[in-house]
Amino acid sequence: MGHKNLFTQVLLTEASALERAAHNFNGKTADQLVSLFELLAGTGGSLIVSGVGKSGHIATKIAATFSSLGLPSFFLHPTEAMHGDLGRVTKSDAIVLISKSGTTEELLAMLPYVSVPKERIIALVGNLNSPIAKSAGIVLDASVEKEACINDLAPTTSTTVALALGDAMAVLYENVLGVSKEKFAVNHPAGLLGKSLSLTVDHLMINAADCPYVGGEATLQDAILAMTQKPVGMCAVLDGKKLLGILVEGDIRRAFAKSADAISTPVKELMTTKPTSLSPHNLAFEALKMMENPSRPISVAPVVLDGEFQGVLRLHDLFKAGFVSSQSTK
Repeated sequence: MGHKNLFTQVLLTEASALERAAHNFNGKTADQLVSLFELLAGTGGSLIVSGVGKSGHIATKIAATFSSLGLPSFFLHPTEAMHGDLGRVTKSDAIVLISKSGTTEELLAMLPYVSVPKERIIALVGNLNSPIAKSAGIVLDASVEKEACINDLAPTTSTTVALALGDAMAVLYENVLGVSKEKFAVNHPAGLLGKSLSLTVDHLMINAADCPYVGGEATLQDAILAMTQKPVGMCAVLDGKKLLGILVEGDIRRAFAKSADAISTPVKELMTTKPTSLSPHNLAFEALKMMENPSRPISVAPVVLDGEFQGVLRLHDLFKAGFVSSQSTK
């Protein structure tokens, strides 16, 4: 078998195993999981995930996924459990046991000492008639016909199926508990993901008090002076607090290109009266998309609330906060 064919065969083998797992899943098991998730949410219990070797690595990832969705979850190594970590387990918790064979010695040795009722034990196993499966109230069929490994030994297909079943459980939990983007963001305050879901324009904008502005009767000279004192890339033209329009550096260059005497030109003749504006409550990620609109890209935008000028958001401020230009991937 050629290298390309070998590579793609692994993917096809694992994809076929996932389809098999989906076919084997039934409505009764779905109802059991839903009831368990509702119970954990009501009692404040944690979801514990345990496994050995490669299954342990999968267990760690599943626990991390549930934690990110707001269900307290952690990985419990069965050997460490027998040396004190069982103190982390309570009767209000649930536990997921991952084992391809369903006979993992470390898990079987730990089970008698786990203070979790049978109905709260989930077995994610490759053998439905195994001791671990029979010890659980909920059983997920993670059986595979063969590993993708050439020698049918290294955990490959089996770990992929186990991971996917864990993901499916997590998404089911997300649906049952109604985990919104906002709730998800609470557990992801750092990084681009959290910022995309929670950071708003008012946290990044330059406040009105620090922005240049002139009245409607001002001249270009007045605007240039204001922009020199407070250089943010634009000047707001205001009637009280109401935004009449904006003047940007490009407007100034175009004015002088037309006339050397443009310095005395009223700003009303040069300003943009209907600029692309943002609300302070817009998500910063949405603001980035608006400002990078291919049909009308801008580097600076006024922030307006109920017609009143609140401040200025610059593209530079978004990049400084960690957002990445969509243009950089093209």
